[in-house]
Amino acid sequence: MSRAFNFSAGPAVLPLEVLEATRQAVFDFNGLGMSIMEMSHRSKEYDAVIKETQADCLKIMGLSADEYAVLFLGGGAHMQFYTVPFNFLRTKANYINTGVWATGALKEAKKLGNATEIASSKDANFNYIPKEYKVDDDADYLHITTNNTIYGTAWATDFDENVKIPVVADMSSDMFAVKRDYSRYDLIYAGAQKNIGPAGVTMVVIRKSFVEKRRDIVYPKMLDYKMHIEKESMLNTPPCLPIYVVGQTFKWILKNGLENIEANNRKKAAILYDCIDGSNGFYTPTVSNKEDRSLMNVTFQIKGGNDDLENKFVKEARARHNMANLKGHRDVGGLRASIYNACLNEWVEALTKFMEEFRKENI
Repeated sequence: MSRAFNFSAGPAVLPLEVLEATRQAVFDFNGLGMSIMEMSHRSKEYDAVIKETQADCLKIMGLSADEYAVLFLGGGAHMQFYTVPFNFLRTKANYINTGVWATGALKEAKKLGNATEIASSKDANFNYIPKEYKVDDDADYLHITTNNTIYGTAWATDFDENVKIPVVADMSSDMFAVKRDYSRYDLIYAGAQKNIGPAGVTMVVIRKSFVEKRRDIVYPKMLDYKMHIEKESMLNTPPCLPIYVVGQTFKWILKNGLENIEANNRKKAAILYDCIDGSNGFYTPTVSNKEDRSLMNVTFQIKGGNDDLENKFVKEARARHNMANLKGHRDVGGLRASIYNACLNEWVEALTKFMEEFRKENI
């Protein structure tokens, strides 16, 4: 099978060896004569899968199982938008709004209490990361979204020790794209379908001492982090196959090394941004501040937003080179190339070659 050059923002490209391992496990897991989709989640064989996946996650992050728990839950990041304040919003929470998903998280928190937007980049269509803001030292937590798939922005650095309150981060679209000081975060959640697996499971990494600060919760138990930890992420039947794929992806990350993956991501992004910046205005980046540019989602326009040329670009990229999913998000238009961890360097090089050809043909 000839693989398409898949630049989808999610569900997104997975490493080929992960797909091959999954294909085998779907048919016959470890020679047991049954698919991993047919196994009991209570079996010793599947228990080993989920526990190894949790352990590998913490190994990648450099965190201790004594301090942090790893959960695999349903409902996507949208469920976490509500679950976080449901557990931890007592008096007030601080939110920095950098796009659609950050807006969604803030909206859900406001349903439960005093959720304050301490900074926003909405004034410029979310095309930058706010630099000026004051964190309330008496807030229950600070929430950020580290990467913004629609607008192509990302937080370049972690928060330092000057932030005294717990930090919660939605890392759905750049989880394990770069090496971070994960100990600076008290709760991280990520929909798997960008960098760590397929759609259908959400990973939560949470500091155990933070869980003890949660509100007194009577119901519903499915929104209680402590209950999920006590039940070892098996309060209900977990999404077994997606968790297996996540586990295989973690092994791929460990084999390649997070530092090497970050270096490669920076190389791929530089190739693409250099092509855009060097096009004499034919291609225009939607994020002008280089410091704020996403390594995962490169957003751009043709001649400042020429719909006809952009539609032609998308069609010809697919027809001529089997390049898929280059159309920008429906809310903002334009073009977008998502170049997650498993996106090959050759794909980015092929894309920039086509971009240069297209520019010359349509200048």
